[in-house]
Formats: sequence, structure tokens, C-alpha cells
Amino acid sequence: MSLTLDLSGRLAVVTGGTRGVGAGIARAFLQAGAEVVVCARRPPDAPVRAAGRTARFRPLDLREPAAVREFFDRIATEYGRLDCLVNNAGGTPHRLLADAAPERHARVLDLNLTAPLTASLAAYEVLRSGPAGGSIIMIGSVSGSRPSPGSAAYGAAKAGLDHLARSMAVEWAPAVRVNTLVLGMVHTELSDLHYGDAAGVAAVGATVPLGRLAEPAEVGEACVFLASDRAGYLTGASLLLHGGGERPAFLAAATAHHPVTAPSARES
Repeated sequence: MSLTLDLSGRLAVVTGGTRGVGAGIARAFLQAGAEVVVCARRPPDAPVRAAGRTARFRPLDLREPAAVREFFDRIATEYGRLDCLVNNAGGTPHRLLADAAPERHARVLDLNLTAPLTASLAAYEVLRSGPAGGSIIMIGSVSGSRPSPGSAAYGAAKAGLDHLARSMAVEWAPAVRVNTLVLGMVHTELSDLHYGDAAGVAAVGATVPLGRLAEPAEVGEACVFLASDRAGYLTGASLLLHGGGERPAFLAAATAHHPVTAPSARES
């Protein structure tokens, strides 16, 4: 059975789609045949291209509700449709809770939770008016399901984003499907800021059961699937893209004191 995912004739908006994970998502949609609009506060260093085609850039500060509404009104006027919104924009610096004022943590919550809500609300009417309805993809994080020291506000926002997507999926069905792609660590041009040089990135990747970090293209391919007709019965779902997650620390501690040996024939 062929599993070709063809999004020709469809339009996708990718927030924060100018670099890193967002650019990988935008390229995957371009490769699948979709028209793509990327938005961010600053233009990309280079145009986002794939398959001989280029994503269109529009400047937008997602923390300005009036500007967000104007952006999606313009999308509706220019294109007459919107098939998929990928709420990718987000992030956080490393910041322990007691080392910053509440206002700084609130800005992290605003960017990673309130902004996706604002964008989704602004896009809702044009998404639902399409012949086959629309799709919203939230880019979540494993930080939303485990303690995240140094990024507690970010983790709290991602936990809220997953819950928001589930409620949104119920309220907006059947016209608009809403799913969350829950990411683990991804190898981008900014990985060295978090993990050091290539050796550091490899060492961090070795802690993942699959032995490496994800690539932005793999995130993009999962988004294309969620936006496609093949995922037509998926809504309110959380798809884990984390390479198996994180190896529990207790296993390393246990095996350090009690080396694992191969079972005998009787034990197996």
C-alpha cells in the first residue's frame, strides 16, 4: 500500500518557521506539495526552501493579539483558505525559578501557551471554512510531562498546551482537528548552545534509547502526516516523538552496583 502524503493545493502556516525545528517543518510541507507561510518577529537569514519551492515569510509578533488577528485576516483574503496551522514558535532560556522575577517567567508562559491559543482562535474561522476542514498541530515537549529544573515555566506552558489541544479538539470537532506533537531533544543549529560541541551533542544523544537526537526533518514529516488525510481520524491525540524518551536514572545507578549478566538458558 502506498503511503504517499500529497498536500498539493493546501496552505500551511508555521509559526516560528524561519529556523531550527520550524524551518524543518516548513520544508517538509513544501516537499509534500503545500504552499507554506512562515512567520516570526525577524526574517530568516536565508529563505526557507525545499523541492524547488520557497516558503513565504510574514513578520509577526505572536504576543500581539491585534497583529495576530490581522495576520490571519490577511491570510484569508490573500489565499482564501488555510488547511493547517502549526503552532511551533516558543522556547525559553535556562532560568531557575528563584533567579528571576515572576514577570520574566510570565513572558515564557505567554509565548509558549497564550500565543498558540491566540493564533488558533484567530485562525479558527478560516480553518473551519475549508471544504475538508482544517488541522492545528501544537508543538509540545517532554518538558510538559516531567520535572524541568531551569525551565519550569516552559514545562508548565507545554503541559497546558497539551491540555488546551485536547479541549480544543472536542470543542472544534469535526471541522478542525487538533493534535500535539510531543518532542524530545532535536538537533538544530542551536544545539551547541545547549549541549556543547559535536562530542557533547553525541553524548547527550547517547542517553536517548535510539542513540541520537531527532532531526528537524523528522519532526516535519510527522507534522505532514498529522495534517494529511491519513490522519483523518486523529484528533485530541498526543504523538510522542522522543526516540524512546529518557533512560531512567535509577537503571544506571542499579547497574553500576549490580552489573547485568546474561540469563542462563533456564532463566530465559
